[in-house]
Amino acid sequence: MKNRREFLQKSVLGLAGLVAAPSWLQGTPALISSLNKPLSTINGVNIGCITYSFRSMPDQSAEATLKYVVDSGISSIELMGDPAESFAGMPAPTFNRMRTFQLGGKQRRGESLTADETKELADLQAQATDYSKAVASWRANADMKKFEQLRKMYKDAGVSIYAFKPAAFGVNNSDLEVAYGMKAAKALGATHVTLEHPSDDAQTLRLGKLGEKHGMSVGYHGHEQETFTFWDTAIAQSPRNGLNLDAGHYIATGANDLLALIEKQNSRILSMHTKDRQTPANGKGNLEWGKGDTPIGDMLKLMQKNKYKFPATIELEYQIPQGSDAVKEVQKCVEFCRKALS
Repeated sequence: MKNRREFLQKSVLGLAGLVAAPSWLQGTPALISSLNKPLSTINGVNIGCITYSFRSMPDQSAEATLKYVVDSGISSIELMGDPAESFAGMPAPTFNRMRTFQLGGKQRRGESLTADETKELADLQAQATDYSKAVASWRANADMKKFEQLRKMYKDAGVSIYAFKPAAFGVNNSDLEVAYGMKAAKALGATHVTLEHPSDDAQTLRLGKLGEKHGMSVGYHGHEQETFTFWDTAIAQSPRNGLNLDAGHYIATGANDLLALIEKQNSRILSMHTKDRQTPANGKGNLEWGKGDTPIGDMLKLMQKNKYKFPATIELEYQIPQGSDAVKEVQKCVEFCRKALS
C-alpha cells in the first residue's frame, strides 16, 4: 500500500508539472512518438518525393528505398512500382531491361542498328513479352497483405505513400492488371496512381472508368508535350482523372503560364513533379535547383497562399555532382523548399 501511495503521489505531481510546463513540453508524448522521423510538410506545404529520384543508389529494395527517403528528410512519397512489387514477390526480370531500353530508344529515334543489334533487340523483346506474361499471371493472384505490410513498415518510419506508379496501366495491360495496380495502391495508402499520359483518349477514358469502379484516382504525367489544355479531355472524361503535372517539363516547352495553369487546375492536380529546367531559349537543361528557369519558389508560395493540398513532388533528374549522391541532393532540394517557404 505504501508503494502504491508513493506511485500515485508521484504520478499526480508529474501530471501537475506537465500542466504547468511550457506548451512544447506538454506535447512530449507526441514528440517522443515522432522522434527521428522525417517531416517534410513545410509551413503548410506538402513536400514529397518520387522514389525514382534514388534510381542511382546501389540497393533498390523496398527497405533500402525507405532508408533513402528517411535520410533525405522526406515524410511522403510517390512510390515507383519496382520496390513495392519486388517486396510483394513479383518475379524478377529474366532479361536485361536496360539494354532493351537502350536499343529500343535508338530504334525509336531513327538511328541505325547494326545487324547484331537488330538481332539482339528482337531477342530481348521476345524475352520481354514472355516476362510480361509471367508478371500478369503473378498480378492476377498477388496478395494485397504484402502491400499492407509495406505500408505499415513505411508508416512506422514516418513515411506515407500518396501515389503509386507500377507499370500496370498501359494500353496492353488488361483490366485485371489495372485493377491489381489500383488495389495495390489502396493497400499502400495512396490516393492516386500515376502514369505517363498515353496520348490516347480511349485509354484515359478506360482508366478513368476503372478508377471510378475501384475508388482510385489517376494522375497523368506529361513531358514536353504538356500544354495549358493538355489534360482537358482526360479530366472531362471522369472525375477520377487528374493531373500529375510536371512543372519543370512545362517550362521546357517554352510556356510562360505555369502559375495560371496551377491556379486553374488546382482542384484536379493530384501531385506535381518539381524540378528546375530551363526554357528552350536557355537550352532546356535540367539543373540544380535555383539555377534553372522553373519558378519553384513562386509555385510553393502560391500553394502556401491558397492552401493547396496536393504535394510538390521532388524529382531529382539533374546530374549528381561528383562526390555527392541522390540522398544528399534530395536533401538540398528540401532545404531549397524550406528557405522558399520561410
